[in-house]
Amino acid sequence: MELMTRKDVPQELTWDLTALYKTEADFQSDIDKVKALTDKIEGEYKGKLTTPENLLGCLDLYREWQQTLWFAANYKNLAASVDYNDPELQEEDGAMSRLCAGLSSRLSFIDSEITAQPDSVLEAAIAVGGPNTGYLKELLRWKPHQLEPQTEKVLAALSPALGTPYNVYNMAKLADMRFPTFNAAGEEHPLGYSLFEDKYEYDPCTEVRREAFRRFSQKLREYQNVTAAAYQSQVQKEKTMAALRGFGSVFDYLLFDQHVTREMYDRQIDLIMGKLAPHMRRYARLIQKVHGLDKMTYADLKLPVDPSFSPKLTIEDSKNYIEKGLSILGEDYVQMVRDAYSERWVDFAQNQGKSTGGFCASPYGGHSFILFSWHGGMSDVFTLAHELGHAGHFKACNAAQSIFDTNVSTYFVEAPSTMNELIMAHYLLSTSEDKRFRRWVLSNMVGNTYYHNFVTHLLEAAYQREVYRIVDAGGSVQAETLSAIMKDTLQKFWGDAVELTEGAELTWMRQPHYYMGLYSYTYSAGLTVATAACKRIQTEGQPAVEDWKRVLRAGSTGTPLELAKMAGVDISTDGPLLDTIETIGGMIDEICAISDQL
Repeated sequence: MELMTRKDVPQELTWDLTALYKTEADFQSDIDKVKALTDKIEGEYKGKLTTPENLLGCLDLYREWQQTLWFAANYKNLAASVDYNDPELQEEDGAMSRLCAGLSSRLSFIDSEITAQPDSVLEAAIAVGGPNTGYLKELLRWKPHQLEPQTEKVLAALSPALGTPYNVYNMAKLADMRFPTFNAAGEEHPLGYSLFEDKYEYDPCTEVRREAFRRFSQKLREYQNVTAAAYQSQVQKEKTMAALRGFGSVFDYLLFDQHVTREMYDRQIDLIMGKLAPHMRRYARLIQKVHGLDKMTYADLKLPVDPSFSPKLTIEDSKNYIEKGLSILGEDYVQMVRDAYSERWVDFAQNQGKSTGGFCASPYGGHSFILFSWHGGMSDVFTLAHELGHAGHFKACNAAQSIFDTNVSTYFVEAPSTMNELIMAHYLLSTSEDKRFRRWVLSNMVGNTYYHNFVTHLLEAAYQREVYRIVDAGGSVQAETLSAIMKDTLQKFWGDAVELTEGAELTWMRQPHYYMGLYSYTYSAGLTVATAACKRIQTEGQPAVEDWKRVLRAGSTGTPLELAKMAGVDISTDGPLLDTIETIGGMIDEICAISDQL
């Protein structure tokens, strides 16, 4: 069956954006409000941010401005994200983006004037405490990299144009790229981005799976040059911004905002590439063995160990699993899960033009919205638990912190989401002593949770690092270069255990993370913290749970090192990462042993 158009999707499978605004008139009321706030802030404070009192008074209004504007921006962006084929939704989102840029440009004087003051003025305002403290501390940290006021104003005004590479990527991928049907195993099959990534990669029929990969790769190849041009524009923009702001390298620039050192970044990539690869090669050989494959190809890597043991689940089934699985986090957390279903926080639909993958948007002052496509497997349950981890995180920190203190470092932000996947897996393991069931749960952890975050995203990060090294040295990247880097990265990790099917090198075209700075590596970083913190919960119980909930409430009031320490994890050393790799290896050992017994 072909994917439905958005208008044909049953309402119960879609999210309810009226939770943001009941009517367009309500939305317009907030737009009027934020325009008035812009006038008020500009009129009362421009040229006057020279005293601690004025700094704090201005930031009080600026917090309200940010909450109102980003709430409205989410409303239009979320509507556009489920249907890139709808030109009206895309125009409305574009208009909102241009409005945000214009208003942000007018208020760019706030940061410029504050950072122009002597440190003593900022320190006096910080000493007062309160909801503006974190913002002022961050401005003090960024002060050496602040540009001239007029330059900052221009950059703010240009933000929609600076976001063009990502928009081009999405339009090529989600609007222009149309996949033909293909024939395999005596049947005709529909093909699409979501269908391939969520269905065919896991299809137990070798002919269908490999033919889907071949046809999917053929279509990607047709768009490789425009996608490469978009990515080249992105990385050159980031290199230019790094130079403008006085950073020694693009890495320093992108890591500065994450409160992460280059050592922490490199460690995450180098240790996994070197020490996890042997374990995953063994896992690949197991997949080949249990499926009786003639050879292990790149198109076969997502196969489950025991596909016949993977039940089809309903959305209601997922609710029951997640409620029970996450109950260790407390009744308030479980109630959030119930609300997510009953109040339609989640967009489950499969439709043409919808964003691929999954994400959770959490506008300050409202509840979260989760996008992904439901296919009815246990992997969907883990994905939803993951995104609800983001929802629970921001529900906690948004309630406890100023909007200025909810900008959690991307190095840490995937810890609460991956923690939920681990908690779910441990819950499932506790429900049965059947060996086949245990192997199924463990293989879900290795083949989904750890594979997704420690392999898929980690290989993206290793590839991305090579791209930035070229750019940092003054070079450029085209489609041929990007494919060569990706192929080399995959070969280094998989060795002779996996044959790199033609099209594997085009994997660089499939992820949006490359347009979000150094994001890909943070999935493994977050899961490293989550693995260690989850072990504490398993052994210590409620005290460890309470520590974790305290971390969720902390928002961005701590650095990644500090937040991890609150959870009882020391990520200043190699220890937690090496322990996580050993944990994965132990799971693979057990899966292999059970497979031999069965």
